[in-house]
Amino acid sequence: MVEFNSDYEILQQAIAMEVEAYEFYLALANRVEGQQMRKTFEDLAEEELEHKAKLELEVMKTGKTVTPHQEPARPEEYYILSDDRTPLDMDYKDMLMLGMEKEESSFRTYVNWVANAHSEEHREVLLAIAEEEVKHKLRFETEYDLLLKKS
Repeated sequence: MVEFNSDYEILQQAIAMEVEAYEFYLALANRVEGQQMRKTFEDLAEEELEHKAKLELEVMKTGKTVTPHQEPARPEEYYILSDDRTPLDMDYKDMLMLGMEKEESSFRTYVNWVANAHSEEHREVLLAIAEEEVKHKLRFETEYDLLLKKS
């Protein structure tokens, strides 16, 4: 895990992670066939932008400026399932599994950041976003369970 010297560094990394999550969900939305799940992925993308805005507000409250996200959008091939497949190889079930993995990872990352943050206010914001990431994972799990029942 990366060591951070300040809450500012944690917040900047969290902002970058939210931008990446936004791009990830838009990529999945463009690949899914069903309108309902496309809407779900688009909604999740929008929620990741809301997380980004909360984090940017925390940076601004410190009197610092938000460093613009410099990295280019990652291609879909960047995201790899635990069995080495990419979104280009995936069906809907695989996309749901990937979403669950990604949200679990995001949750754990935020929890680690909460433990390393110095400001109580920053810890509260990071914890709130961690809770939202768990809700995202639950959405994927629910959809996955429904898909299995249909099979």
